[in-house]
Amino acid sequence: MPYIPHDAAETAAMLAAVGVERLDQLFDEIPPVLQAQDMALPEGLSEMALQRELEGRALANAPLRCFAGGGAYAHHIPAVVWEIAGRGEFYSAYTPYQAEASQGTLQLIYEYQSFITRLTGLEVSNASLYDGASGLAEACLMALRIQGGDKSILVPENLLPGWRRVLDSVLGLQNIRLVSVPYDRATGTLILPADAGDAAALIILQSNALGLLEPVDALTDWAHAHGLLAIAVVNPLALALLKAPGVWGTQGADMAVGEGQPLGIPLSGGGPYFGFLACRKAQVRQLPGRLVAKTVDGQGREGFCLTLQAREQHIRRGKATSNICTNQGLMVTAATIHMAALGGHGLQQTAVRCHERAVRLRELLTGVPGVSLPYGGAFFHEFVVRLPHAAVAVRDALLGYGLLAGLPLSDWGMGEAGDLLVCTTELLEEADLLAYRGALTAVLETL
Repeated sequence: MPYIPHDAAETAAMLAAVGVERLDQLFDEIPPVLQAQDMALPEGLSEMALQRELEGRALANAPLRCFAGGGAYAHHIPAVVWEIAGRGEFYSAYTPYQAEASQGTLQLIYEYQSFITRLTGLEVSNASLYDGASGLAEACLMALRIQGGDKSILVPENLLPGWRRVLDSVLGLQNIRLVSVPYDRATGTLILPADAGDAAALIILQSNALGLLEPVDALTDWAHAHGLLAIAVVNPLALALLKAPGVWGTQGADMAVGEGQPLGIPLSGGGPYFGFLACRKAQVRQLPGRLVAKTVDGQGREGFCLTLQAREQHIRRGKATSNICTNQGLMVTAATIHMAALGGHGLQQTAVRCHERAVRLRELLTGVPGVSLPYGGAFFHEFVVRLPHAAVAVRDALLGYGLLAGLPLSDWGMGEAGDLLVCTTELLEEADLLAYRGALTAVLETL
């Protein structure tokens, strides 16, 4: 794509259209301390000199041991994952509209769908979505199509705030009512309302934004008893260890959605990631996005093709289930290779290590004077500690020890000022956990 410059008048017109006075206001989400740094490169460098310059700047980025989670997690990614995903056949492959020319891509997506159905315990998975949050919005729209009428969605207040903002944007702009369901400030888990009102579905979190496991069986049965669909929001890695949504309660959840990033996708500063969505076979006609099926050709040979294509590219817009135009194919490729490389046992071992390290770290941190646990419920690999000082100040101080210590809940408008959400994964060893305890002890003594 060629670079097309804009003159001052054109730039001013575009800024006026989006309600911004200056170009730099488009980047105001970047922290001021970063904006103040001089990032300009010297002019006229040779390729070798430029490489040396950038290598020197990279050394200024001190590596941090990551104890932060909140929806994006630092996991080990086997080298084979991106070695294969980076091959030209996958890396540059386009939409598999022509089955005769896209059998490799279609088979991979079919295998991906099979993995997701096994993890979720549901019968059908689509070929993925943009990310977990937008996937949840699509699941809500799907529930509204199934239920019919002018209905609302019950949304837990302990949903990740970023996901809630996506729901507000996607659903709110369509005049779909989102009814907040409060959580118990003492236990951190959901408080069910007395009745369901006119809701079409209840969103059920496993885990919630506080890292806690919800009573999913009771919540699923409550939803069904009140005529609601149950939408499970799950961590795919945790499903290697926890009960699958398809068997929650007496009937199982109706849909399962989540963020696929823990399956072989690097953090990458926030993306690209991918979302997954699975449902019951009876609901497949309302499933958004692509669906790949296995079939046979005229000679009886196995093959793969797109099927049940109810997107707006293939059907009249008024009858389309979605306008999703991509399935994040490269991310799905990596996730499929990741799941195949680890297998069910490998995924389960990884999940167990994540949980065991979280249990161990929580034990170590609660031995530090002044540190307590505001919530005592079950968790997977994230938990909240309550510090005697503002969590933001403690987190910033621990950066000096090479630790990204967690996420202050105050950044989300949740909990108390001293609440810090801490996460562990299989990348962290006992020495890292002990270093965290030692550093936290030292910081609390000086604040």
